[in-house]
Amino acid sequence: MPLVFWIGLGLAILLLLLGTVVALRGEKSLVDRRLEQYLDDVYQDARQEGAKQNREGVLVNWLTKRIEPTNFGESTARELARADLKLKIGEYIALIVIAIGLMGLLGYLFGGGSWLFGLVGALLGAGIPRLFVRYQQGKRLRKFDEQLPDMLNLMVNSLRTGFSALQAMEAVSQEMPSPISDEFRRVVQEMQLGVPMETALDNLQRRIASGDLDLAITAINIQREVGGNLAEILDTISYTIRERVRMQGEIRATTAQVAFSGRFLAFMPLIISGVLWAVNRDYMMGFFEEPVICGISMLITAGVMLVVGYVALTRLAQIEI
Repeated sequence: MPLVFWIGLGLAILLLLLGTVVALRGEKSLVDRRLEQYLDDVYQDARQEGAKQNREGVLVNWLTKRIEPTNFGESTARELARADLKLKIGEYIALIVIAIGLMGLLGYLFGGGSWLFGLVGALLGAGIPRLFVRYQQGKRLRKFDEQLPDMLNLMVNSLRTGFSALQAMEAVSQEMPSPISDEFRRVVQEMQLGVPMETALDNLQRRIASGDLDLAITAINIQREVGGNLAEILDTISYTIRERVRMQGEIRATTAQVAFSGRFLAFMPLIISGVLWAVNRDYMMGFFEEPVICGISMLITAGVMLVVGYVALTRLAQIEI
């Protein structure tokens, strides 16, 4: 068993390093892939095929070609774009497979050679990449929303000094920090390639699922159609967003205790189970003695109740403005 453990640990470290290297690919290739993804109707030609074959493995290319045209491929590509992860669809699927194998192996080893623990580990491994993508999306979206009022103020000042909308967006891409500067840099690049402003802003909205951004984009599109003082409109939107952010901060501070209690109550049984498994494994193995259906039913019921309780407390702490 020690030999198998060290072999598994070495394999885990190797796969982790491989995933890290794949995730840290160049930003330039990311921009190219994003432009190809959202501008297929504008310039889908030989450049697409050349980029697909560039620096990619045969298996990754095969997976990408098979999955990318499907609805699952489109939704996966959109999720990766929103998380700003430098991965193609084939690479993401490969990482999911690696996580399943790695967590399944660790569950099997730490479970004393039990295939049941290996299956549980594999199921957890299948969800880890998805959870990481969701975490990155939430983190990036929160940062984007925090920068949005300052971005609108910069656009308002640029418009009042005589800049056009395109020049104001270019100023945002140069003056603002990431991630908002990165996204508006892509908008400017698309418009410089001949894409209409409405389409470029729609692509931005697809990458950033922000209600405040949707409000600003709608105002810009309406102003371009019917006219009006865009600087004044954006100034009003900026003030509204700032007030919403202030109120959300006050609500989070008020409901922080409820949110913490929900997390603590949800994870405490898991921590206690882990400690009991480490100090008295025979006691925990009682769940898997005959008749096994009784112990499994108890574990499933406890898990469902934990999830329901956590969701209920989380919902209580969420107040929409």
